[in-house]
Amino acid sequence: MPSVSEPASLAEAAEILAASSSLSIERAGGEVVLSTARLNQIIEHEPGDLTTIVEAGLRLSELQERLAPFRQRLALDPPGDPTLGACLAGDLSGPRRHRYGAMRDLVIGVTIVLADGTIANSGGRVVKNVAGYDLGKLFSGSRGRLGLIARLALRLHTRPEDAASVVVDTDDARASWLELQHTQLTPTAVDYLPPGRLALLFEGSTPGVEAQVEAAPGTRCDPAIWDESAERQQHAEHHETFVWQDCLLARPGAGVAYLARPALHQWSPLAERVRAEFDPEGVLR
Repeated sequence: MPSVSEPASLAEAAEILAASSSLSIERAGGEVVLSTARLNQIIEHEPGDLTTIVEAGLRLSELQERLAPFRQRLALDPPGDPTLGACLAGDLSGPRRHRYGAMRDLVIGVTIVLADGTIANSGGRVVKNVAGYDLGKLFSGSRGRLGLIARLALRLHTRPEDAASVVVDTDDARASWLELQHTQLTPTAVDYLPPGRLALLFEGSTPGVEAQVEAAPGTRCDPAIWDESAERQQHAEHHETFVWQDCLLARPGAGVAYLARPALHQWSPLAERVRAEFDPEGVLR
C-alpha cells in the first residue's frame, strides 16, 4: 500500500517531492501519494482588484462561501466540489465556460513544485501582469504529471444582481445554437441536455435579465435545471467536445457538452517531451 503524505506548507511539499522516487498527486499510482488536503488556505484576497491567492487544496465551495460577503465569485462551475488545484490540473469547467472560459482562463499566476523539489512561480497578482512564462496554461490538464500545483492567483467576478434560466426545446441543437448566435442574447451559461433541450442562463441587473428572458426563444424554467446539468456532468466519465465546436461561437472553445460516454485523453508526444524535461527521472506517476 502506498503511503499518503499531507504537507501543510509549500516547503514541506517541496521536501516530499525532492525525497521521493515514485510519487503521484491526489491519486493512486506512486509509492507515495501526495495529498493537498492541508494546503487549503486563502493566502490573500484583494476585493478592489477582484483577485485572490489560494492554496491548491482549497475546495471550490469554500472559496465561493468566503467570497460571498464581498459579492464576488470565481466564475467556474464544474461538477462536484473539486479542489482548486484539481480544477487546473484537470482543466475543469462547466456551463459558465460559455462566458468565462475554463479554469485556465481564470488563473493569473501559479506556484508549482517540480519533481526534484524546485519551486517555481509565474504570472502575478493582478490581471494585467504578464511576467514570466505562463505555467498556469502549461499545467492545465496535466493531471499531476508535470509537478504539483501548490498555489493559484485567480481573477474573480462580481456576483450578478439577478439570474433566470430558460429552456429551449429543440430537435436540432446545432441549428438552435446557430440561430441564437445571430441574436442579441448574451447567456452566461449554456448546456445541451439530451435528447432535445438547450438550457440558457441569463445574469445581470434585474431589468436586463427580464429583457433577455422575454427575447429568448424558449420558456423560463426552474433554476434546478442546472442541478440536472451538473448531475449529468458528474456521471460522465470524461468530457468531450460536442458538435457545437464547428459553429461560430461567441467564445472560442465554449461549445463543450458533457456526455455519458468516455472521451479519449491521449498524452501527446509533445506533452511527453515537456514531461521529460520537468521530470527526467520519472518520479511522477
